[in-house]
Amino acid sequence: GSEMCIRDRANPLVTLDFDGPVATLTMDDGKRNACSPALLAEIYAALEEVEARSGTAVVITGREGVLSAGFDLKVMKAGGVDALRMLRAGYGLTARLLSFPTPVVFASPGHAYAMGAFMLLSGDYRYGVPGPYVYVANEVAIGLPMPRVGCEVLRLRLNPAARERAVILAEEFTPEQALEVGFIDALVAPEQLMEAAHTKAHELLKLDAEAHTVAKRRLRVDVIRNIRASLPLDLKDAVVIGAKRVAKSKLGR
Repeated sequence: GSEMCIRDRANPLVTLDFDGPVATLTMDDGKRNACSPALLAEIYAALEEVEARSGTAVVITGREGVLSAGFDLKVMKAGGVDALRMLRAGYGLTARLLSFPTPVVFASPGHAYAMGAFMLLSGDYRYGVPGPYVYVANEVAIGLPMPRVGCEVLRLRLNPAARERAVILAEEFTPEQALEVGFIDALVAPEQLMEAAHTKAHELLKLDAEAHTVAKRRLRVDVIRNIRASLPLDLKDAVVIGAKRVAKSKLGR
């Protein structure tokens, strides 16, 4: 089908490797894994493929030093339909992962910024590695409205004091602090990252599969409902910002 084609290109941004009942989804755009329309399309296609093989857990990882640096700011600045599609796909990915039927384990090899952090926060179990890495929702620092969808996943996962600082003050967290406040569940040496994530995925598959799906969807029902309701409002914000930017540039001339 068409979804296969997306990932069958010569230079895929996402590779999917199946090893028994565990699939590894690796994002690698050669740079900072910006959540571009192309990268997001390949992630969705890969998740469809995983879900089609029922009973398969997924380990999601990035490239050396970075899980994802968030939305592609070039696309965002250009605005228009591409920007809105990208935002919709990114924000929607949180609900897609939070309600994914099988276990979702994240193995973060480094930085997680903005949408990259929202994605990470949507996993069932999350590993990070020590190093000069930053976990941050940097919207307030760069003059973007904090998306409601981002607030939902941060509220779900971070402890209250850290959540306030993360959202309102754009605080940057080291991997050690990220572990303490709830961005990640465990910190492992870089050379043990993938092994730890795979071991965890296999372990989680020993849980009753149906009960796991029901439990995660029940526990997160409010968050998932809020994300779906918030999405159109967050997109509307983006349209307004785009219109203001256009007006400003016209006045500037």
